[in-house]
Amino acid sequence: MNNFIFQNSTKAVFGKGCVKEYLACFTRKMCKTDTVMLAYGGGSIKSNGVYEDIMAALEKSGKTVVEFPGIMSNPTYAKVLEGAKLACENHAGLILGVGGGSVMDCCKAISLAAVYEGDIWSDFWARLGVIDFEPLPLCVVVTAAGTGSEMNGGAVITNEEVKLKTGRDYPQLNPKFALMDPTYTFSVPVRQMISGGFDTLSHIMETYFSEPDEPNVSDDIMEALMRSTIRDLRAAIKNPQDYTARSNLMWEAAMAENRIIKLGKKCDFECHQMEHQLGAYTNCNHGEGLAVLHPVYYRHICKAGAPKFARFATEVWGISAEGKSTIELAKAGVEALADFIKEMGLPATLRELGVDERIDLKVIAESCACVPGAYKAMTHEEILEIFKECL
Repeated sequence: MNNFIFQNSTKAVFGKGCVKEYLACFTRKMCKTDTVMLAYGGGSIKSNGVYEDIMAALEKSGKTVVEFPGIMSNPTYAKVLEGAKLACENHAGLILGVGGGSVMDCCKAISLAAVYEGDIWSDFWARLGVIDFEPLPLCVVVTAAGTGSEMNGGAVITNEEVKLKTGRDYPQLNPKFALMDPTYTFSVPVRQMISGGFDTLSHIMETYFSEPDEPNVSDDIMEALMRSTIRDLRAAIKNPQDYTARSNLMWEAAMAENRIIKLGKKCDFECHQMEHQLGAYTNCNHGEGLAVLHPVYYRHICKAGAPKFARFATEVWGISAEGKSTIELAKAGVEALADFIKEMGLPATLRELGVDERIDLKVIAESCACVPGAYKAMTHEEILEIFKECL
């Protein structure tokens, strides 16, 4: 394995009833002023009982609450600045993000912008910056599983002016605590649940399909996580109220992005880069965009990483190696993934996401970063080929 340093500062509290039990005391401890900024998305928390739980706990904490609703599914830099302005004007001592990955990502950027005098986009997202100061404390309540944003410092933000959707991971932006009650995900629409589950699978695959290829603990953990994510998605589709399946999906998402599986790995995030730019130009659903791209991208690179893709076929999908060459087995693993995507009802083409010839795929391809870590280095020309094949 490659050398690494590991640290995760987020305290995760997992299980049914954890919000009611812990939120008030955590808020009193973490919030250094009289005001908490409660940030959330489109308002679904007001129809499923989560809002009532949160407000009851915050009232118990004795804090004043200022609300910041309306965080969109692909949070924008403009929304970040809006939230930072509200936090500053109200002297918020804590941001409480309640929602899925988009809310959590937006809140991380707000926690930085609220205390930084410069332009956080140019200094921390357009390029990798150095955070040598304390961001505004952030805590989260997870209501949708998939991104794993609750246990890392990563935040994906879209700058609409320059058409860039960029993710950065700063350990200083890790939430102080993450409350994870699987029952809060029960009201998530099935389509969104599936999309989130595939995002989890994507995070795992993009780490798995990279060097080193010698036996290592990270790959062993990832194979188990991929098998369990596939199992639990199937179970949750069959019964969306299956607590075991939904709780597993929530923790699988966290395990995929709490940095544990990345230890000693190079990681290949090319597919995520490609989807991010598709999202920047089309605002497509993130998990669904990944579902379209992954099989096509892997058909392009599986020959270069044939031994690992062959192992993927046998260890994750249970495909017999008998009578198959390494490359035949590798390709079978990719097609098993494509079949699973269809089984889940996820889209298989960009057209199903509303992308057609009216969208200039060449411009999007040229805006994509060609990231290191993959078995085969991409060019902008090959990224365009992949986009066209996805139509």
